[in-house]
Amino acid sequence: MARQDANETLLGTSFLYGGNAAYIEELYAAYTKDPNTVDPEWRSFFAGLKEDKAIVVKNAEGASWAKPNWPVAANGELVSALDGNWATLEKAVGEKIKARAEGKAPVAPADVQQATKDSVRAIMLIRAYRMRGHLHATLDPLGLQPRSDHEELHPQHYGFSEADWDRPIFLDNVLGLEFATIREIVAILKRTYCQTLGVEFMHISDPEEKAWIQERIEGKDKEISFTEQGRRAILNKLIEADGFEKFLDLKYTGTKRFGLDGSEAMVPALEQIIKRGGALGVKEIVIGMAHRGRLNVLANVMSKPFRAIFHEFKGGSSSPAEVEGSGDVKYHLGASSDRSFDGNDVHLSLTANPSHLEIVDPVVLGKVRAKQDQHNDAPDQRTTVLPLLIHGDAAFAGQGVVAECLGLSGLKGHRTGGSIHFIINNQIGFTTDPRFSRSSPYPSDVAKMVEAPIFHCNGDDPEAVVFAAKVATEYRQKFHKPVVIDMLCYRRFGHNEGDEPAFTQPKMYQIIRKHPSTLEIYGKRLIEAGAVKEAELEARKAEFRTTLDSEFDVANAYKANKADWLDGRWSGLKSVREDEDDPRRGRTGVPAATLREIARQITRVPQNFHLHRTIQRFLDNRARAIEAGEGIDWATAEALAFGSLLVENHRVRLSGQDVERGTFSQRHSVLIDQENEERYTPLNHIRGSQARYEVINSMLSEEAVLGFEYGYSLAEPNALVLWEAQFGDFANGAQVVIDQFISSGERKWLRMSGLVMLLPHGYEGQGPEHSSARLERYLQLCAEDNMQVANCTTPSNYFHILRRQLKRDFRKPLVLMTPKSLLRHKRAVSRLDDLTEGESFHRVLWDDAEKTADGIKLVKDDKIRRVVLCSGKVYYDLYEEREKRGINDVYLLRVEQLYPFPLKSLAGEVSRFRNAEVIWCQEEPKNMGAWTFVEPYLEWVLNQAGTPSKRPRYVGRPASASTAVGLMSKHLAQLQAFLNEALAV
Repeated sequence: MARQDANETLLGTSFLYGGNAAYIEELYAAYTKDPNTVDPEWRSFFAGLKEDKAIVVKNAEGASWAKPNWPVAANGELVSALDGNWATLEKAVGEKIKARAEGKAPVAPADVQQATKDSVRAIMLIRAYRMRGHLHATLDPLGLQPRSDHEELHPQHYGFSEADWDRPIFLDNVLGLEFATIREIVAILKRTYCQTLGVEFMHISDPEEKAWIQERIEGKDKEISFTEQGRRAILNKLIEADGFEKFLDLKYTGTKRFGLDGSEAMVPALEQIIKRGGALGVKEIVIGMAHRGRLNVLANVMSKPFRAIFHEFKGGSSSPAEVEGSGDVKYHLGASSDRSFDGNDVHLSLTANPSHLEIVDPVVLGKVRAKQDQHNDAPDQRTTVLPLLIHGDAAFAGQGVVAECLGLSGLKGHRTGGSIHFIINNQIGFTTDPRFSRSSPYPSDVAKMVEAPIFHCNGDDPEAVVFAAKVATEYRQKFHKPVVIDMLCYRRFGHNEGDEPAFTQPKMYQIIRKHPSTLEIYGKRLIEAGAVKEAELEARKAEFRTTLDSEFDVANAYKANKADWLDGRWSGLKSVREDEDDPRRGRTGVPAATLREIARQITRVPQNFHLHRTIQRFLDNRARAIEAGEGIDWATAEALAFGSLLVENHRVRLSGQDVERGTFSQRHSVLIDQENEERYTPLNHIRGSQARYEVINSMLSEEAVLGFEYGYSLAEPNALVLWEAQFGDFANGAQVVIDQFISSGERKWLRMSGLVMLLPHGYEGQGPEHSSARLERYLQLCAEDNMQVANCTTPSNYFHILRRQLKRDFRKPLVLMTPKSLLRHKRAVSRLDDLTEGESFHRVLWDDAEKTADGIKLVKDDKIRRVVLCSGKVYYDLYEEREKRGINDVYLLRVEQLYPFPLKSLAGEVSRFRNAEVIWCQEEPKNMGAWTFVEPYLEWVLNQAGTPSKRPRYVGRPASASTAVGLMSKHLAQLQAFLNEALAV
């Protein structure tokens, strides 16, 4: 019987459906090593495949470095998906073979084997295109690199000659076809994978996700096609994107605008994401992007008035005149707007960002997470708010924060239901070629680590780009995972419009200068297809130019009349400078009855919950302290602050490395059953109606996690959002976030944040990596009331400063130096009364010797010999040393809040001691800590107070290159030396 007859006999009855291909390859590989390891039926079947041993073994065994049998060597790629239950499948295949042989027309075994062999080979060919078709696609509009030819994509590689091309082969619905010829198969595969769209998805391990992508793009009727209306919509957005850039180039020649020239297809693609997202339930899209094309997005996607942009080009302000702030360049500014497609309203916000590439990414993700919480999104879906991140190719591959953000995508405390990443791959990074800026074939390869599908597309084919955007949006909404669009394009001008790119890329720019624009290419395509007339195209371009001219003419008279930063959830808050005469303490005290109620609930566990004995003692001690009303330690005060905010319906979100337990085993926010590891969070069980406490052990990263929490605080002013460093020393891994966002975001972009940074800080002999949170660096950033920096010494002050974040009518970031040894220090405790109504945060704290019955009794104020000003843990070192020596004429005065500096409060206290010398004592080296920051303030204080000292004297460790010494003996010697100097006569 002929092969064709054999294939027809197998129609509808063959066991060889697509899902079995990898299994057969694996079985054949075992057969070639030892035929006796497979069933007799398979031995007979495989006897006809000997000439293809190398092909099958290569596909089945995988790379030489692959771990054997991990988890099953079912194909030639270690990272390819393994589909099916092999044990069940083997049994089913055996039964099908026997069943097909019974009751059918006589078919020679050799013909069955040959037909099956054809099907196996055809499926191998299909799989090769799925794996490597993108390498053969026409993706580069400039054609800089010739396409490589991969023999795996040729039918002859699998034994098919030209005579076989028109013979039907059984596929069992692979490609959506029961039967197809090689000619048809290759045509479908080339159209799907090797034109202007290339798809990478075979690295995905979830069979459902892979099958969905295959079904979405493969098949006889799955080619990229748009209605006439759709093509006109794409053309219209290209006219706007192209016309806007040309207009700016004409009116502001040489001015930096970081234009979208060469990558205009992104604009209709973004329109598609908004439109398709809205149809699939997206209510808000938060966009993050760098400078490239930002003005175009602001104008043609965000609908920012052209006149406003032209006004900024002419030197005008982007905000109303009465609003204070430093401002920023126009291509850093954010915006928000509302768009509507087909009756679906979508709110858009473009997040303001610095020039530090990709650092806006985690900020966007944090904002999205907060907005999803506001929408009460299901935690396992989070589809109503979409993060859309636009990248450059060099930055996506080069900036580590991109990988960190991808790492956050699947984590419970930070996932956002998937982000869409759009790479403007203009094949250059400023002046650096891709071969020098990344080690991977594509900039998008880093996204494979989270199994994100990647859609590569040619920027000169807007339909391919828009189609990729549509499928990417559908994938995100269905699977709640990241997805990447890699649009290969070019940059028509230099990095900025005043730059000459031919200095470093002469050949590339010879091609670009001759290359028609995307609008020219697509317009010609539609004209040739009869979809639009040339006169109609020119008329639309002229109409848009007229609009721009009109907007340009009125730009001089434009006045920004709306500052939207206090709208929405920010309504009721104010923009105010902290006034020394009005310390704006806020009402932070809590009724004692409420505190006791909270204490009872957070020290209980459910019945039959098997608590660790040490944790039980911890809870018992906490309960006793609160009931007694004294001995409340740092962690207990924190828990009461959190609990009191929760019952007042303020969400509390704490994230950082190991924060559930606490680095120093002090917090124990989450309790673990010792038998089954079930988790219980007492703070979420105070009352039936309360806000949610979210405590998150973060990934081992500072930069992305801190950026995420900052973003969360931008969108939710009514939650207490905290990030805790494992040790304060490690926070500088996120220095960019601190410098560019936390300390300056409000002044640059009019965006408040109430974020709290908890930075364990203190010198206890643990060496230069576990001693200093670099207090001096935060103080150096302080100006214009931009943030608060504090170094508290009592649990009660910690309690009040946390609550104060939400009890005032404005929001400011709070940087807190938090203790380590003081967490269990016998003196670092507070009374319950210190937390109750009428009490508040104290920026300056008095000497405890004034109020304690035991210990030394200080002399009268006019007899005090020396006032030691200090901040933080060193106070307790001084106190204990003074007590040990029996000194009673040295007064210890604590500065709890270092910025805004409490000038008048401190002057009032110091003025009590008219005859005293005033010194500043710190445990940090002289070139670190607070000294250089506080010295000019203290000079003013001393002159106001009328003390003999007109300038403070420094006492502390000498200047040092390293934050701390490594040897305990040296540490103790330094400590003793400056204590001697501070207290000596």
